[in-house]
Amino acid sequence: MRINDKQRLEIGGCDTVELAEKFGTPLYVMDEVLIRENCRRYRKALAESYPLGEIFYAGKAFLVTAMAALVNEEGLGLDVVSGGELFTAIKAGFPPEQICLHGNNKSREEVLQALQYGVGRIVVDSFSELEELLFLSGKTRKRPVILLRIRPGIEAHTHNYIQTGQEDSKFGFGLQDEDTWKAIRLALQEKEKVDLRGFHCHIGSQIFHIAPFELAVDVMFGFMAEVREKTGFTASQLDLGGGLGIRYTKEDMPPSIEDFVKFISSAVKSAAVKRNFPLPQLLLEPGRSIVGEAGVTLYRVGVIKDIPGVRRYAAVDGGMADNIRPALYQAVYEAVLANKAGEEPVEKVAIAGKACESGDILIREVFLPPVKKGDLLAVFATGAYCYAMAGNYNRNPRPAVLFVRDGKANVIVRRETYEDLVRLDQPVQARGKN
Repeated sequence: MRINDKQRLEIGGCDTVELAEKFGTPLYVMDEVLIRENCRRYRKALAESYPLGEIFYAGKAFLVTAMAALVNEEGLGLDVVSGGELFTAIKAGFPPEQICLHGNNKSREEVLQALQYGVGRIVVDSFSELEELLFLSGKTRKRPVILLRIRPGIEAHTHNYIQTGQEDSKFGFGLQDEDTWKAIRLALQEKEKVDLRGFHCHIGSQIFHIAPFELAVDVMFGFMAEVREKTGFTASQLDLGGGLGIRYTKEDMPPSIEDFVKFISSAVKSAAVKRNFPLPQLLLEPGRSIVGEAGVTLYRVGVIKDIPGVRRYAAVDGGMADNIRPALYQAVYEAVLANKAGEEPVEKVAIAGKACESGDILIREVFLPPVKKGDLLAVFATGAYCYAMAGNYNRNPRPAVLFVRDGKANVIVRRETYEDLVRLDQPVQARGKN
């Protein structure tokens, strides 16, 4: 990303003003080269610090067929959390044996789908799910590899909505819950139907402080040692999920991919020695840290509204329908005027979305060059959980998505049309007058 000779923002060798003119706005622009670099950095870091490991991209951050194909090309596995994500991966030609299925409330159809495709792992989230899986395994004669998801009881320093490892969470088994031990014993007893390999935990997302990860590792090894002592089962796989944060603002200081992986690897090795436990295969599931900073969303500025002594609003042609995170998580973003990227930011503005909601404010406060109607706003770090969480609120079509590299732009998701909005609607037969 750079400012070109025309003083415009350029991504992947593409002038963003030209992209907006050609493809319209709002527009998601993804730097394909940066995504691939991040995939390779994860693989290289893990290979150097913990060779008995594997990286699974967390598809919930951003998954379309082109992204699934890229992940496969880069040699990563894929973590999916729904039948829709699984179907997307299979349509993209992703090897099912490299897919891990998650989810706290998998439907029977989703589990059957996973068994029929032959996914590599299923992360079991509850005792009732295990019972259902055993029934379906017997019915289909498919024997899946499974991990049990454990809540380590750790509260990561992040937004409440994206904490997942604390005791009060909808995810997983509690460390000492009766169902946890029942599930372990049942899985071992029914080894002809399921292949229990180990355990999974995930403490949250957008985490900058890595100490909670070390604590999670220690807790999980203590738990695995207790399981070994009580049942004789030695876990051969440990999935620690993802959670590494990214830089949304200048104040954000996340660890590097390399430091994060090295820290986790060292913690696992130390915990294994401490518990006299054989080194398990280590699985990591990064999502945001692979695609987040690779994405930029382009918006066209419309109405400028000054409220004397209060605030200046610049309204754009998108908003909470294409980026719900500011409204949902109070997420903070940085932005520039892409057509004036070389100019000094001199005025403070709030960026308002076009949704019929007073809470549709994309950015509460940002300094920009003098803003005019028709300017092009570029919001940074929108590669994760923006398109993935986008909707059609107020019947607005979802934007197109581009991969850009080497001065070329490829449409990987076309822009929705008004016709798309009514495509699934079914007319109700008119009733006669009484």
